[in-house]
Amino acid sequence: SVQLVESGGGSVQPGGSLTLSCAASGYTDYLRSMGWFRQAPGKDREGVAAIDSEGTTTYANSVKGRFTISKDSAKNILYLEMNSLKPEDTAMYYCAADLGQSPEEVINAISMDYWGKGTLVTISS
Repeated sequence: SVQLVESGGGSVQPGGSLTLSCAASGYTDYLRSMGWFRQAPGKDREGVAAIDSEGTTTYANSVKGRFTISKDSAKNILYLEMNSLKPEDTAMYYCAADLGQSPEEVINAISMDYWGKGTLVTISS
């Protein structure tokens, strides 16, 4: 099994920046991809960014050029650097991991093998 714990959420003003972290533990060597998802109140969950074991990344169109996903494989930590934040980025952000899906599949995934509990990001003036 794999355990995922997110951190780094908070409240920032529009145009600000925030970096989320996801600490992974357990059988992480078997993971193919990891990703960040978000769910705003009253909206469906959406894939934001994903990265595979070789470092290939994929982003949702809504965050391209503003968000960067990266990982520290030695520490088993996944990051999401978020810049130029907008009010519409407000959501609960979840870290997720999968044994078989590619980053492209993760962005559009309905299900993932492992999920964190989420961290809240609020963008407001």
